[in-house]
Parts: sequence; C-alpha cells; structure tokens
Amino acid sequence: MSNHPIYLDYHATTPVDERVLAAMLPYFTEKFGNPASINHVYGWEAEAAVKQTREILAAAINATPEEVVFTSGATEANNLAIKGVAEAYFQKGQHIITVATEHKAVLDPCEYLKTLGFEITILSVQKDGLIDLNQLEKACRSDTILVSVMAANNEIGVLQSLAEIGEICRDRNIIFHTDAAQAIGKIPLDVQAMKVDLMSLTAHKVYGPKGIGALYVRRRNPRVQLAPQQHGGGHERGMRSGTLYTPQIVGFGKAVEIALAEQATETERLTQLRQSLWLQLSQLEGIHLNGHPTQRLAGSLNISVEGVDGAALSLGLQPVMAVSSGSACSSAVTAPSHVLTALGHSEQLAYASVRVGIGRFNTAEEIDIVGKHAIATIQSLRKQKTLV
Repeated sequence: MSNHPIYLDYHATTPVDERVLAAMLPYFTEKFGNPASINHVYGWEAEAAVKQTREILAAAINATPEEVVFTSGATEANNLAIKGVAEAYFQKGQHIITVATEHKAVLDPCEYLKTLGFEITILSVQKDGLIDLNQLEKACRSDTILVSVMAANNEIGVLQSLAEIGEICRDRNIIFHTDAAQAIGKIPLDVQAMKVDLMSLTAHKVYGPKGIGALYVRRRNPRVQLAPQQHGGGHERGMRSGTLYTPQIVGFGKAVEIALAEQATETERLTQLRQSLWLQLSQLEGIHLNGHPTQRLAGSLNISVEGVDGAALSLGLQPVMAVSSGSACSSAVTAPSHVLTALGHSEQLAYASVRVGIGRFNTAEEIDIVGKHAIATIQSLRKQKTLV
C-alpha cells in the first residue's frame, strides 16, 4: 500500500492506464520511425499508428480523420483555435465571445487579442454555472467571428448545452469552438449534432499521456480556415508544423478507445461515488455544492465551506486526500478561483472550497474514508474558530 494520500484530483490529471502504456512502449524502441518518412518501413509503421489514432478520435466525436490536427495539448489547441480564427477572419470581424468560467487557456489568448484591437465579450454565468442562452444571443453581432464555450468545466464539472449554443452560432454564421479537454471519453460528443466547428482535446485527462492533444477543425459546411501559429514544414495540413510524437499519439488513441468502451458503466459508477460523498458532506450545515446538481461530469464534486479558513481546510485535508483547493496560484500571488467568484461567491467562500475529482481507480472504501475525514476536519476547524 502506498503512503500517499488518496488521489482525488482527476480533473487536474490522470495516471496513465497500464493498457495505454503497453500500447505506447513499442513506439519508443521498435517502431521509432518518423511518420513523415514515407520512403521506408519505419516511417510506414509510425504513419499507420498515427492514422489509426486519427480514426479513433474522429469516430469519438463524429468527425473525419482528416479533421483531426495533433497538438501538444489542449492549451495549444485552444490557442490555435482562437488566434488562428482571429488572424484568418480578421477582415470579417474583430468580435469574440467567451465565458467568465473558461479555462485560462481560453481567457488568456482572448486577453492577448484585446491588445491587437479585438473586442472580447465575456459572458457571465448563472448561479449553477450555466450560461444564459438568451444572453449569448443578445451578445452576437454582425462582426462576431467566434464563440468559445467549454464543454465541461474543469473546476465545477458543469456541462454546457453545446447543441443549443451550436445552433445559435450556425444560424448567425459564427464559428463555434469548444474546449472539450475534460469531456472527451466522459460524455457523448458529436460535432455534427452539436454544430461544433472547432474542438480542443487532450489525452492526460482521460488516462493517456501528458504532452499530446488535438484540435478538430471542420472541413465542410462550413469549412473553417485557421492561420497557423507554428511554422516549419507544413505538417498537419499546414496548421501545426512539427514532427509528430508517435508514442504519445498512440497512447491518446488507446486511452480514448478504452474510455469510450467503458463510458456507460464508468459514468454510472462515478455518479454513485460522487453522490455517496455528497450525501456524507451535505449532512453538515453551511456546505455549498458548486455548479448544477445534475448537469455535470459524473466524477466532479466542488464544494465551498462556510466558517472555515481556506488554507487551514486545505492543510487539514492533505494527509488523507489529494484534492485541489478553491484558489489558484499564479506568479506567487494567491487569488480566489475566478470560476467560483463568477458564481457569485465571496472571496472567503471561494478560498474555502475544495474540488474533488473522482476517477477510474477510486473505490467506494476510499470515498467513505475521505468523507469521514473531511467531516471531522471541518467540524474541528469550526470548533477552533469558535474558541478563538
């Protein structure tokens, strides 16, 4: 048994599944060729492996293999989507719409574009974390070139209504991008039914390796143009130059393949574990569930706790469980989560928050241990506060 705390931060990253690692290993040693080397068997082997993963990812989202562009992860995919559209459609318009609860990999590129003269509309969210579709409709203009709304929130697990958003964008000839880093393999995704034009994906949230992601780029109805952000060789239909990392790509494909095969049963299991933990924690007063109660990822539970200090809460939980706090550190400056403050929480309540990400290797026994420890920690901290 490991002396490490119980891992409950599966939204931050996941361990590589042993089945994924086994699929990857030959491509480090035996099948090490460059997929762009088309004159010998080493290149052919690598090219075939890359092609297979394109097919797996395309099938997972109802796209075609040619529409899958490999990147180093979802951050690069988001940057390529947002900056690529901005540069390619600059003459059509300079207005972009996104949401206050987006990942920084979306918000920061938008902030950068503001310095170049683009106008960015950042939609607020309702108390449950969902956007108001009427507000989105009102925000759309004749010069709006892109709407970027994430599929599943990385902090509160809320699932946005992609099909309805896609319909709004398609009716107005606006390109629709979604960051689906947290969603791939966990919920059904269909770029045709949802009318998604650009979709960012990553492997390490779904038991695949870090350092590999992809961007779906629609080729028809409508054909989306992107200005490349990385030049040098014209790889990936000219959108993302650089030698493809075959072992990582193979791992990505295997991870998604496994996730899709197990999606239904795993969703049910994780939902039961999440509900079990929430049932324990909700016995205490002053515990707030962040995000929509049902329209959320199966393994996602984010709570805010009244009457405790955020740092003390994090410290008290650490010996037993590995979770993320409600704050984010950037450049050595601690700030409350922008997602939780967007829900309307005070700074104190945002600080005293815990993000629990339940995953493939968690058990019911672990959840029971975690629940009991969390309750004891909160009760102890509240008692200490009343004694001061």
